[in-house]
Amino acid sequence: MPLENNNLLVTNGWINGQEITAKRLFSVVDPATCREIAKISDLGAKHALAAIDAATDALGAWRTITRDERKRLILKWAALIEQNIQNLSEIVSLENGKPLREATGEINQCVALLRWFAQVSENLVGETLVAPNPSQRNYTIKQPIGVVACITPWNFPAAAVIVKAGAAIITGCTTVVKPSEETPLIALAFAQLSKQAGILDGVFNVLPCKDPVDVSQEFCRSEDVRMLSFTGSIPVGKELYAACSGTVKRLALELGGNAPFVVFDDAHIEDALDGAMGARFYNGGQICVGANRFLIQQSIYQEFAEKFAARVKTLKVGNGFDENTNIGPMINPSALKRLKSLVKTAVSKGAEVIIGGSQDKDRTLFFQPTVLTEMSPKMDAFHIEIFGPVACLYSFKNEAEALHLANATSAGLAAYVYSSNQERLARFSESLEAGVLGINSANIFANDLPFGGIKQSGLGREHGMQCLEEYVETKSICMGL
Repeated sequence: MPLENNNLLVTNGWINGQEITAKRLFSVVDPATCREIAKISDLGAKHALAAIDAATDALGAWRTITRDERKRLILKWAALIEQNIQNLSEIVSLENGKPLREATGEINQCVALLRWFAQVSENLVGETLVAPNPSQRNYTIKQPIGVVACITPWNFPAAAVIVKAGAAIITGCTTVVKPSEETPLIALAFAQLSKQAGILDGVFNVLPCKDPVDVSQEFCRSEDVRMLSFTGSIPVGKELYAACSGTVKRLALELGGNAPFVVFDDAHIEDALDGAMGARFYNGGQICVGANRFLIQQSIYQEFAEKFAARVKTLKVGNGFDENTNIGPMINPSALKRLKSLVKTAVSKGAEVIIGGSQDKDRTLFFQPTVLTEMSPKMDAFHIEIFGPVACLYSFKNEAEALHLANATSAGLAAYVYSSNQERLARFSESLEAGVLGINSANIFANDLPFGGIKQSGLGREHGMQCLEEYVETKSICMGL
């Protein structure tokens, strides 16, 4: 895997500012070619304990340096990431498979996030309260929660690391990151750059491992780890939730979604189609806020389906390094198998494939962009997170049915609705059970906009000032004079 800056290709763990080797190795594979990119040190429970110790030892110094100094170091880290954007984007595209332009966008977002964290950290302040009597003063201060364990996913392997660890670090916390076994290289590259930026050893530790169970268990049982931030599936999130109960950790859980995409017959259909393409097919559909259930009003169902299929037909499947590629591969054989089974099951129960529907020319891990019509809420696809380039179209008669179908899920991460009726949009804005809503828009991310789910889609928020609040404790001080 040649890079212009080969120092960014770190294949060992990273603890206390140093590379850590292990006897066991595991392979990181390019999903576009199924070829090995690199062999990575496979760290385990003892390494997790060492990383937690390093983070604990570094906490005293990191939490007490001035905010201005932390800002300076974070901004230097951001500048180094920006200077190496080409190499870092290539790493993401190679290990994840996404188109290079999307990988570049992700790295740019990492830079923007770090700079935004540095900027708004100045607003993380306590309050001086009204004195209850002349001889007492009451006030609050904000203090870092402590060591934070971060477990990050493969679908946005760079941004997920920065939105968690970057936020924690700017507030004065230290971190131990366990990246996905599918995509550990970008987190390790960030570790190398954090050291170059001058961030103290032990503040940002990275534990690559093939089997996450042993490392995650150490995170959960450690009393030194005061917070765990996880992005991943609902079932795994529940397991971590239960495992952390013994130490009563703070948790930030960004779990799965099952987003409805509701289109009423008074919507501007071309705008809805624009939104649908991004909400379903960005990152190959491997996105937690992806539109899982397209709920289309009956009177425009056929028109929407035909126009949608025509647009989907233009998408090109291929290697992320081909500048014409829109859809990269699925991340691994299990993901491909799950999509094939989902489509097969839906068709067996009456769904119609109007475009796509199968593995792309039997080539490795590519799946054709697919549109399924005649879908029913009784089908499995209505209740699960699809996580691939498959769009499922359901119909509804009226507003009441649309709202019922949209909320008929245990997940509550994102939802989308298109209509020209402002009163209806106001009603849906209040009634849709999701943490993030796209109203006549599928652009639902901004650095200052809190992001997170309700119901079983998680706890806490990423982005926005609430993101930084996750990593601090508010201490109340009552001082007699």
